[in-house]
Amino acid sequence: MDTSQRCPLCAAADSTPFYRDSRRRYWRCGHCQLVFVPALYQLGRAAELAVYQQHQNHLDDSGYRQFLSRAAQPLLARLPASGGARGIDIGCGPAPLLAKIINESGHHCAYSDPFFYPQHAVGSGYDFITLTEVAEHMADPRRDLLPLDARLKTGGWLVVMTKRVADAERFAGWHYKNDPTHISFFSDTTFDWLAAQWGVAWASEGSDVAVFGPFL
Repeated sequence: MDTSQRCPLCAAADSTPFYRDSRRRYWRCGHCQLVFVPALYQLGRAAELAVYQQHQNHLDDSGYRQFLSRAAQPLLARLPASGGARGIDIGCGPAPLLAKIINESGHHCAYSDPFFYPQHAVGSGYDFITLTEVAEHMADPRRDLLPLDARLKTGGWLVVMTKRVADAERFAGWHYKNDPTHISFFSDTTFDWLAAQWGVAWASEGSDVAVFGPFL
């Protein structure tokens, strides 16, 4: 029985039960409002990879391009029109299409993924970082998300695409929570907390895209 949970983002110890279904339980941090799945209910690495391998995303998939463009366009609007910005797409999956879209606009976007491109190291000194459908998979966002500001240059931008929690009532019928690899769920309040930690503003670019920056 998971009777006490420390928040995996802010490390506060005041998390409380938020929801439960037939497969697992969900807790919510009383400080940053992150909703998260305790480690007891998380998949092992092999099972997690098996889920990702079921995804049918390809570089020439027009629907996938349209989906990722919802993250690319707000970023490109903030980057120099002349091109030349340098960044990375973290957690790109097997088809690094977002990097391709950004590169087509005259910028340079590298990509990495712990499952599909583990040989691609994440460096620093970036003008931008993108995380599309990645944050919800993070078991340890305090380790994997919070320090990303140190990898950005002054004036840099961070784009996070993930669907946001509204309230407990809507969470009960929310399809997004049903993916067994989704274990961290952010809300506007959680993003307010993150922005405060980083000392930046954030802007909502639709229901599932948030842009943080410019970083100092």
